[in-house]
Amino acid sequence: MSKPQSTADRRAERAAARRRRDRRGFAIAATSTVVVLGGLAALILTSSGWSEVKDTFFNWEVFKQSFPDVLEAFWFDVRMFVVVEVVVLVLGLAVALVRTTTAPALFPVRLLALGYVDVFRGIPTLLLVYLIGFGIPALELSGLPTSAVVLGGAALALSYGAYVSEVYRAGIVSVHRGQRDAARAIGLTEGQALRHVILPQAVRRVGPPLLNDFISLQKDIVLISVLGVAGEAFRVAQIDAASDFNYTPLIAAAICFLAITIPLARIVDRLSVGTGGVAR
Repeated sequence: MSKPQSTADRRAERAAARRRRDRRGFAIAATSTVVVLGGLAALILTSSGWSEVKDTFFNWEVFKQSFPDVLEAFWFDVRMFVVVEVVVLVLGLAVALVRTTTAPALFPVRLLALGYVDVFRGIPTLLLVYLIGFGIPALELSGLPTSAVVLGGAALALSYGAYVSEVYRAGIVSVHRGQRDAARAIGLTEGQALRHVILPQAVRRVGPPLLNDFISLQKDIVLISVLGVAGEAFRVAQIDAASDFNYTPLIAAAICFLAITIPLARIVDRLSVGTGGVAR
């Protein structure tokens, strides 16, 4: 008669079974990945037009020549992104707070905030850059900025501010009403309850969606190039490509953006799992 297994033996057996299952799953995943990627690579590399595409988009000599200029211009994009993002966060939070207030006297302000969100979410960002970038200077009003960088940044801030305000508002509304009531019950004012109880929970919940908006904004910085901003990465790559109709500089610009957007995307994934939220 066989001896009954101890608890430790059963745990070791289950752990060994999990390891075997994990190794088998990894082997299957690795094999399928190699097959799929290898098939795609073979399909592309054996196509009749690959040599022309390689020379036009992936020319190493052109890449080495253009990349330093594109990288230098990309730092302008990064600085522009940081400034615009700060404005977006402040503007979005202000609009969200206005939209969630219930004070009757602030109804006209809530109506204006609603109109702002509806209008600027409904206009394509590129069209908004054109309207503000070329429309404001055409008014010829004294005191208004005429710099393409300032106007392009303002257009992006207004567009993304509308989206971010809805993200903030969703986070504020998601906090249970009982939290606010409990804060008021212990003597906090409405403003103190919002600052110390509601907003900390709301901001923590909307972290992944906000980071998704950051990623989109980082890419959309290139839209200001339509206003003739010379120091922007896409514009520099475009000028280099136009000189000999070789588009490798555009690939260099794409690599610069991927160096930021891919790590940010992975951070969004980890935050989504950690907070139990769903990234937009």
